[in-house]
Amino acid sequence: MLCLVCKPTSLLHCDYPAKRKSMFRLLPCSSIKILLIMLSVNIFWLVRVYPPAHNTNAGQSVPQLKAEAMPGCPQNLEVVNKPLPLPKYSFEGALPVKNNNTISLTFDNIDLRYGRWDSQQMYKIKDFAVVGDQYAESSEASLICLATQSSVERLYSLPQVAENWRGPLSVALFSAGNEEYIVLRYFVTYLRLCFPNVKANTTFHILVPREFDNLPTVQMDTVNIKNKYNCQYPERTLKALLKFRTAKTLEWRQKNTYPQNHMRNVARKGCQSKYVFLTDVDIIPSINSVVQLNHFFKTARCEGSCAYVIPTFEIDVRATFPRTKDTLIALIKKGLARPFHEKVFIYNQYATNFTRWLLSKRNETAVSVSHTVTNFEFLYEPFYIAIDKVPVHDERFTGYGFTRNSQVYEMYVAGYKFLVLSPVFTCHWGLQRKQARPAWREQQNNANRKKFDVFKSEIFARYKNDPHL
Repeated sequence: MLCLVCKPTSLLHCDYPAKRKSMFRLLPCSSIKILLIMLSVNIFWLVRVYPPAHNTNAGQSVPQLKAEAMPGCPQNLEVVNKPLPLPKYSFEGALPVKNNNTISLTFDNIDLRYGRWDSQQMYKIKDFAVVGDQYAESSEASLICLATQSSVERLYSLPQVAENWRGPLSVALFSAGNEEYIVLRYFVTYLRLCFPNVKANTTFHILVPREFDNLPTVQMDTVNIKNKYNCQYPERTLKALLKFRTAKTLEWRQKNTYPQNHMRNVARKGCQSKYVFLTDVDIIPSINSVVQLNHFFKTARCEGSCAYVIPTFEIDVRATFPRTKDTLIALIKKGLARPFHEKVFIYNQYATNFTRWLLSKRNETAVSVSHTVTNFEFLYEPFYIAIDKVPVHDERFTGYGFTRNSQVYEMYVAGYKFLVLSPVFTCHWGLQRKQARPAWREQQNNANRKKFDVFKSEIFARYKNDPHL
């Protein structure tokens, strides 16, 4: 072992001997022995403190190892904790790939040839087709699960729902045929890659019609579709994918009603928490509502059967999503927000008594009961939270009209109380106008109105109660 000898005249300077051959000299033997002893001691303590680990990570990818090193952290760190719209981020090349270099999409292992039939064998159901990476843990940690349902056209709303609802979500998806199923596979893959809370906490279920195999199939160019993906524009991405549906699939959708109540029942039963918050996919919950509602329900007491109403408002598309009840009230004063369906069908939400809710105390932080619904009216259909022992949604009602309000009406006949919570709320984008609704929607509403007369007589007999509304 050789050592360069320097005089300690300066921290940055060494006096070198004049002759090169005298520049180096051997250390004395005693010094070598001391150095070896010190080196052995250091090695001994290194082994004690940092024992050699077995290679348990053989075969794992780099993202998997990173995820294990940072438990609870999503792999797509570029989009964590950022409000919508998200910064531009293209995941070109980030799609999961099989051994043969083909793209592995969501629902890759799902076989739609078998599944659970509905009671009339009109629809086949695949429960828990894809489970969120942390869905089980999230369900254990939260008293409330948000259950929602969507057709393929409306699914672009889910990113904002998941951004605001930082808890478990159970989502039922409808696919009319193979073309829509392929679109769903690509778009759910996109959602899981772009939005961390979708990947972590959202579980998807699939419902397909009995005629699924009779509708046309489609072969999609994976390269062209992949280039259209951009995390900042979920609606634009979905519209690009929907162009792959043919006229035959669209014609089938127009002739056949959307099974809303089937979907609601599937989504509800997918929740694992004590309480279920049942919504439609385009109903956006207020920010931080999961934390606020969990705090409330830890001590909530109900005599009898209770449903907790969350007031819903329409928001002008020019406005920014209100962060608090006070900012929502400011939008209402400017004419940029109003109670849901106020201009289209006032009885839809009228019994909530928005005036009383808006006049309650300001600067609220903790959730509390604002008031009890005392003026229940026929056709009332609020979005509510309840223990999932409420009546199921009657699956005879399909399409639009009498789908939600028939179930709420049965709750009322069964003796449920409706308690309005504050300051939490939900929003729907766009100020709705009656003339904007298509004629086919009114046709479906009229068809369901005829079914309701039979339904009403059945529940009167079931509960031996006629409220004479």
